Amino acid sequence: MGPKYSSLYLRSQVSPPLTTSANSEGLAKLLQSVFGFAAFRVNQEAVCRAAIEGRDLLLVMPTGSGKSLCYQLPALARGGTALVISPLIALMDDQAAKLTSLGLKVARIHSGLDRALARQACVDYLNGSLQFLFIAPERLRVPGFVEMLAKRKLALIAIDEAHCISQWGHDFRPDYRMLGQHLPALRGGEGNVPVLALTATATPTVQADIIAQLGMVEPARFIHGFRRDNLAIEVVEVPVPMRSGIICNLLADAARRPAIVYAQSRKQAEKLAEDLSVKIPAAAYHAGLDAETRERVQTAFQASELEVVVATIAFGMGIDKADIRTVIHAGLPATLEGYYQEIGRAGRDDKPSRTYLMHSYADQRTHDFLLGRDYPPTDHLSQIYRALTAEPQAVEQLRGGSRMGEEEFDKALEKLQIHGGARVDFGGNVTLGRSDWKKAYSIQSLYRREQFDKVLRFTRSHECRMGALVGHFGDVADASLNCGQCDVCDPAGAVLRLFRRPTAGERTWVQDVVEALRGAAYKTVKGLRTELDWAEGMGRDQFEELLGAMLRAELIEVADAEFEKDGKVIPYRKISLTDAGLHVRAATPLPLLISDGVVEEFSGAVAAPVRDRKGKVAAPGKGTHESRPRKSADTAAVSLTPESQALAGRLREWRAAEAKRLGLPAYMVLQDKTLAALAQVRPGNPRQLLTIDGIGAAKAERFGAAILVLCGAGQ
Repeated sequence: MGPKYSSLYLRSQVSPPLTTSANSEGLAKLLQSVFGFAAFRVNQEAVCRAAIEGRDLLLVMPTGSGKSLCYQLPALARGGTALVISPLIALMDDQAAKLTSLGLKVARIHSGLDRALARQACVDYLNGSLQFLFIAPERLRVPGFVEMLAKRKLALIAIDEAHCISQWGHDFRPDYRMLGQHLPALRGGEGNVPVLALTATATPTVQADIIAQLGMVEPARFIHGFRRDNLAIEVVEVPVPMRSGIICNLLADAARRPAIVYAQSRKQAEKLAEDLSVKIPAAAYHAGLDAETRERVQTAFQASELEVVVATIAFGMGIDKADIRTVIHAGLPATLEGYYQEIGRAGRDDKPSRTYLMHSYADQRTHDFLLGRDYPPTDHLSQIYRALTAEPQAVEQLRGGSRMGEEEFDKALEKLQIHGGARVDFGGNVTLGRSDWKKAYSIQSLYRREQFDKVLRFTRSHECRMGALVGHFGDVADASLNCGQCDVCDPAGAVLRLFRRPTAGERTWVQDVVEALRGAAYKTVKGLRTELDWAEGMGRDQFEELLGAMLRAELIEVADAEFEKDGKVIPYRKISLTDAGLHVRAATPLPLLISDGVVEEFSGAVAAPVRDRKGKVAAPGKGTHESRPRKSADTAAVSLTPESQALAGRLREWRAAEAKRLGLPAYMVLQDKTLAALAQVRPGNPRQLLTIDGIGAAKAERFGAAILVLCGAGQ
């Protein structure tokens, strides 16, 4: 961070504004003298130049990439006051504090501040002493406020978290939606006050909607930087009851902390935090906690007094902690945009970090419930709409006259207001809105469901995880590059997700798929299952995993496509053979790996405390029992030679000693079937070791050297 300067000194440095010809030298000096940076980050300078020249622009860059500088530096270069509209008080306060620490003159106006401070901010704005004025979008609804702002010409208007403007955005907000109607007055008749829309998460559809809603004039678009080369993503199916124990086991390793765990509910967040805090400094964070507690948790985490925060999506916005090593989702997120933003909290110091997304069918049921709650039936909205008139009515009066519960009514009124069917003023009075609200509401409700469907497809996909996320935001060229470190690109390096070699029957099925695709341009997944007799008798997930193994082995290619039927767009996937797949024959050796659940090291024993029927942590020995592994029904007995039997005996002795040393059950070190496979194969190097069922990257790292010595490697 750069040195502090007095606001008077800074104003003398940035006024008059830089000329276009002085941009290069002037911007570099300003970057160094005010912000203390020797050079721009990637893409920043081009954005700043466009803003200084007075162009409207849309900036979509990931969290931590330096978006804030892209409005702050141009604002100083242009001179005058920059208006910054932000929907998050915590983010607003953080940005204002950082600018103030640089000696800049900054003010904020939002609901969390005393009225006297808001009045003083207006006075400072009108006398021209402010360089930055931060406001919440709701302030623009206050009578006379826009007119007050219009009395002075602004340097620029920056709209942070701009995805909130869009009806398609993942954090839809009514007052952001109405920003466009206020901008003409704020820009004045000259039209050379640039509008800068900034966000970390906006798909091409959302980007187009932001531009349209704000009435931006031929805006420059800067859409880049979504790839995070230091993030490894794992997606693994885990039953809900197992998640707490697995998370505790994962985070028991100090190298995986600090960490954020995202929970789906406040109750789940509190339970996970309690389980973790038995051995790790951890706490819950959610909107149901009082402001003082949330502030205390956030501050302790920033100061590294807490190593883990278990949170709902209320946590993380505006958090600037660079050394977060792990982000875990203990359930499916609602949107890929939200998911991307949350995993983006990890590794902002550019050091290797890992993220884990746990899911199961139960998550789908949870989201179906939440969708029904957040998007109530159209009849509920219609009931309120029919009760409205041009005369204001109190919300309490309308609620009392409805047949809905309080929460049902409030949610229906909120949606009716968002889509224009009702107008709610600051006093809580409601008047009749537009009559065309139904169409917009239906479209938005359908879009929300499609957003979650994309999350489901992401979990089932067998393409590079980072590539899929980059492509989701419209960077098609970059999306084609594999990251080389996610569970799809590097299954042997997965920490939590377990892979195994295929059985003889599965190898035959792979050959059948190859023959079915041979000579065809492509086939759909449904078409393949229909054509292959054995495929119709297996579950969809099992068939998908077989295709996933083939994709990881680069035998097939998968392309997303869609068609329209009855006015609906229906997505599907096209499966085709690669050049390598075309040359596969029954005897061809194939590097196939089949997904096989969770690595035993994390799932075999539950580190989370056992609870009694009331949910309290049970004392040791009271109503508890050791969780034992279930034997696989289809595990065939391995026939060992006398030499292999002798090796198995040595491995068994080593396993017993290692288990005693670590205080673990013997099966947590090696399961019997893994021990037998080791004795039969006798791996001679780490790569061969990883081909053994039950030996993943984490177990190979922990026990591999000792196992290879016992197996005679190097002798």
